[in-house]
Amino acid sequence: MAHTSAGDDALHALAQDIAAEFTRRGATLVTAESCSGGWIAKTLTDIAGSSSWFECGVVAYSYEAKEALLGVRPETLEEHGAVSRETAIEMVSGALARYGATVAVAVTGIAGPSGGTADKPVGTVWISWKRRGGYAQAELFHFDGDREAVRRQTVAAALRGIRKILTS
Repeated sequence: MAHTSAGDDALHALAQDIAAEFTRRGATLVTAESCSGGWIAKTLTDIAGSSSWFECGVVAYSYEAKEALLGVRPETLEEHGAVSRETAIEMVSGALARYGATVAVAVTGIAGPSGGTADKPVGTVWISWKRRGGYAQAELFHFDGDREAVRRQTVAAALRGIRKILTS
């Protein structure tokens, strides 16, 4: 049996809660990920039966991918950068519009160890959530630790937000 950490167990428990809620509500989900590299989608699809509610996951690192796969406007990326409230909202809105789910989550951030600036240090992450027919919500996080820690905290925060938006 594979060794799992307490962090993995916590993520798995969150994913199980989300799976139960999506199944109960007949809702579907799409993920749009940058700094988490597909970890949100992986965590959710680790749950047996996830194909009944998990629509798809998009991993879009480059500006070009964010534009082509999620409909982020080039002007948004030029003016605000990839790691911004504006980009996170366009990512989540584009994912919801293009891939036809009930709920979408988008994450964009700087996992490190390089890439940080004075304005946007390593650990800066924007997460956005949106329900079909609703308004996008976005939240700024500042996570501590190495690349792995920043990404794990990003996944946990994204999952908590998915559960919240689905049940509120």
